[in-house]
Amino acid sequence: MALGSRVGRLGRLAPAMALAGFMGTVLAGMAAAETDVERLKRTGECARCDLRLSELRGLKLQEAKLSRAILREADLKEAALVGADLKDADLRRAEVERTDLSGADLTGASMRGVDMEKAVLVKARLDGADLRNADLIEAKLAGASLAGADMRLALLIRAQAAGASFREAKMDGVNLERADLMNADLSDARLPYADFDRVKAVGAIFRGADLSGAHFSSADLTGADLSDANLEGALMRRTRLVGADLSGARGLDAARMVGACGDPTTKLPKGVYLKTCSDMDDADR
Repeated sequence: MALGSRVGRLGRLAPAMALAGFMGTVLAGMAAAETDVERLKRTGECARCDLRLSELRGLKLQEAKLSRAILREADLKEAALVGADLKDADLRRAEVERTDLSGADLTGASMRGVDMEKAVLVKARLDGADLRNADLIEAKLAGASLAGADMRLALLIRAQAAGASFREAKMDGVNLERADLMNADLSDARLPYADFDRVKAVGAIFRGADLSGAHFSSADLTGADLSDANLEGALMRRTRLVGADLSGARGLDAARMVGACGDPTTKLPKGVYLKTCSDMDDADR
């Protein structure tokens, strides 16, 4: 090919090459300018991202990848993050009311002061999470695992936690008023001065738990296992203990079992006796 022809051809290609280079630069700039929130919404992945104070209300993402993300004081109200990976995420003081986190993994998450009122945490994993002072009022925790979690002074009023695991959790001063703890596992949990007013804990396991100073009022502990639990200073006013196992319980004071009742299958420490529940007026409990 003649030199002139080659030069002419290159001259014709130059504008196209320049345009391609320009577009590449623009696209690269757009990608670089993409915020973490935009990236999360586009890809569903933002591990280790800084999303503090972000407006994520109503966000809907399946199995979002947010491990170690910073979501401190973010607004996640009414979001749907089913199956999300939030391991070791920072959710301190975040707003998570009515958010669906079913099956989510929040293992080791930092959640002190988080507002999770009416949140759905069915079968979620919160093992080792920091939930001190958390608001879990009316939260749905059925089948969830909170083993070893720090839940000191948390609010679980009317929480639905049937079948949940709180094994070895720190729950000093926790408020479980009217909560559903049916078949829940609280073995070796630390629960001093916890409030169990009107709690439903049928078949719950409190084996070896520290329940010193705990307050049970009109609670249903039918079939519950409190063997080897520390009940020093605990109050069991009008509490139902049919079929419950309190064998080996320490510090149980008969004088502090005001109006409590059991049946012949109730296992009690030596020297402690209860009225039979059929002898009681249910209206008084």
